[in-house]
Amino acid sequence: MLSDASLAFRQVFEPPFRAIFWKMLGFTLAVLVAIWIALQGAVAAFVALPYPWLETVLALLTGLGAIFALSFLIAPVSALFAGLFQDTIAEIVEQGDYAADPPGRALPVGQSLVLTLKFTGVVILGNLLALVLLLVPGINLIAFFMVNGYLLGREFFEFAAMRFMSPEAARQLRRGRAGTVFMAGLVIAGVLAVPVLNLITPIFATIFMMHVYKRLAAGAPV
Repeated sequence: MLSDASLAFRQVFEPPFRAIFWKMLGFTLAVLVAIWIALQGAVAAFVALPYPWLETVLALLTGLGAIFALSFLIAPVSALFAGLFQDTIAEIVEQGDYAADPPGRALPVGQSLVLTLKFTGVVILGNLLALVLLLVPGINLIAFFMVNGYLLGREFFEFAAMRFMSPEAARQLRRGRAGTVFMAGLVIAGVLAVPVLNLITPIFATIFMMHVYKRLAAGAPV
């Protein structure tokens, strides 16, 4: 498993995946900038103060506060956009590392959107727990990894498996190899826990779980 994680981490920075990352980051920053501008405009429109210097101070504090708050939205928003490229990421992995195997199939649009929203919710939960860790160092560290290890492992493994089997069969395989999937989820949670590095979480996790699934499907030790 560690060799798969190391391989996935290296592949994240290869040209095909790097191109997806820059697209994802561009969409994310565009959304966050739009939200920031809207917040600034709302404050300017609805808050009137008697002195110009107070308005300047308020604008400065509001801007800094908005930047701080929006920094915690980077990972969830990037996860939302990454879901749009998840099948593309999986296809690149298959073509590059498993060209001799039967190809997987892209998930139906509706099912893909549901999985994207589920994963975005998982990332939001993970970032909320990370915020608690930031405010109270040492508290809930175990809970952070246990919850995210389970949720991230489940979501990404089932995505990889569903490219080759029905959703029910994917769930059964995941339950049958629950320990392995959970350990893989802990690796992903470790990436999610690191600021800035957590931006690559969706791409890394998709690549990593494709390798884990392929290894399990082949009956090789993980």
